[in-house]
Amino acid sequence: MERAPFYTDEAPPGPQGGRAFWLNTRDRVRIRAACWSNADTMRGTVLCFPGRTEYVEKYTGPAAVFAQAGLASLAVDWRGQGLADRLHADHLLGHVPRFQDYQKDVAAICALAEAEELPGPWFVLGHSMGGAIALRAVLEGLPVAAAVFSAPMFSIQMTPALRAVAWSLTWGSRQLGLDGNYAPSTGREPYVLTTTLAENRLSSDKTLFGFMQDMLRAHPDLGLGGPSLRWLHEALKECRMLMEARAPDLPAMTFAGSEEAIVDLDAMRTRMESWPGGTFRLIQDARHEVLLEAPEYRDAAFSAILSHFDQARLTPPGAPVGAAPQGT
Repeated sequence: MERAPFYTDEAPPGPQGGRAFWLNTRDRVRIRAACWSNADTMRGTVLCFPGRTEYVEKYTGPAAVFAQAGLASLAVDWRGQGLADRLHADHLLGHVPRFQDYQKDVAAICALAEAEELPGPWFVLGHSMGGAIALRAVLEGLPVAAAVFSAPMFSIQMTPALRAVAWSLTWGSRQLGLDGNYAPSTGREPYVLTTTLAENRLSSDKTLFGFMQDMLRAHPDLGLGGPSLRWLHEALKECRMLMEARAPDLPAMTFAGSEEAIVDLDAMRTRMESWPGGTFRLIQDARHEVLLEAPEYRDAAFSAILSHFDQARLTPPGAPVGAAPQGT
């Protein structure tokens, strides 16, 4: 398997044994994945499904936390972002023809996990857009023992009036062949390079927000701007289908920060209320990137994640799983 570049110099410290690979999906898109494991000591694997604009280096910090808890981990550059193949002539445009195409990437990283003999049981952690991809994957039979959703994109945060406009605009742009344009209010510049620590919607942690900026300045090939109208239309359709789908028989927990300003908190609550045994935890004062937030928020999230995975790992299949702590 061909090794891929892995930019660890600017990233938070990760565990030993991190490595990156090029993967080819069944529709011949080249994506990148990274894994961290020591098979002699690990007792499970976390499949990390990143959000839109993310790249595998952002998961070196979480990988270190998981390794300390005895868990291997794997992260991916989804098609159209990171070092994966870009799907539009404008490489800074976040674009995908069909949202379900991300499931082809899921199949490729599962094959990598098997080839690298990453230990079971497997768990999935889906952040933001990756939360939507993870939910679709478990609905389609992803072989995991439990799921955690971090500020998942079960719905995009919009007013009802704006949502109606978004549906109309994105549908119309597709009919007119204009769906390769940037969504309104977005452009080619990566978000973290257009804002400040105080104003950004991702993290209040100076060091980790600085890491996001420094990584893109050092490696502009990782950068991604706003989404296309086609991506937005596909995302709206996918969110609607995911909210209507029957919850799978799988232990699941969702958490998000109370300062969330990108995805819809009410949709998360609704999705978990209809999920047997599903739980929702709100982390007060945290922003969108809870796992890259200030230590007090980040530690609370990781504590809940590890407890959830441990409980699922120790619970026999088919047995009821006890409720994790509820948020307020």
